[in-house]
Amino acid sequence: MKRLISGLSIAMAFAASASAQVTYNVAGVSDYRYRGISQTRLQPALQGGADWTGKGFYVGAWASTVKWTKDAGGEGSVEIDVYAGKRGEIAGGITYDVGVLGYAYPSNGLHPDADTLEGYGQLGYGPATLKYSHAATNLFGFSDSRHSGYLDASLNHDVGGGWTVNLHAGRQKVRSHDAASYTDWKAGVTRDFGIVTVALAYIGTNASESAYASPVNGKFTGRDGVVVTVSKVF
Repeated sequence: MKRLISGLSIAMAFAASASAQVTYNVAGVSDYRYRGISQTRLQPALQGGADWTGKGFYVGAWASTVKWTKDAGGEGSVEIDVYAGKRGEIAGGITYDVGVLGYAYPSNGLHPDADTLEGYGQLGYGPATLKYSHAATNLFGFSDSRHSGYLDASLNHDVGGGWTVNLHAGRQKVRSHDAASYTDWKAGVTRDFGIVTVALAYIGTNASESAYASPVNGKFTGRDGVVVTVSKVF
């Protein structure tokens, strides 16, 4: 997977140097939730990334501060994602998006390694999408969890005036770890103010508290909560 991450990073740098269509994003979140589980011990995070697109293909890189690797007994405080894929329209307004995504946690020191590689495929129609992600490696440090999968459905409906309604539900299956499998959901709104975009979401899971409690402060990282995001794309 490290070879893939290096290759995608090189492709990203080449695309940017070739004056292709590149966008950048930055964000601050009150709690970094990934598939419903807090990656920052229910605390704020800083995030940012860049994306190159051209002729339906895309390559991107994104990073966020995290705390979970230390909570799991390792080190590191950063997540770096690199990804590449192809999106387009099949027919009749039905769209597709297929690609690969590598999650890297530098110097995490966990065994198994926290670094994870997933392939994904998505179908969309209007504001609705259905996506499946499949782990080609162990999933985020879970032993013997290769071939874990995540299925999710989302609806992001533009209601006008800069407002978008966001609905989401997903099911994470962690292979060989039934107690760590769970369902997550989200209901929220996003408002584009021009200068920045602000999102407010209520996020929850039915995850096992024993499987997802922070060993540092004992807080359940999959508990229901409100998350605020302030972001900018330029």
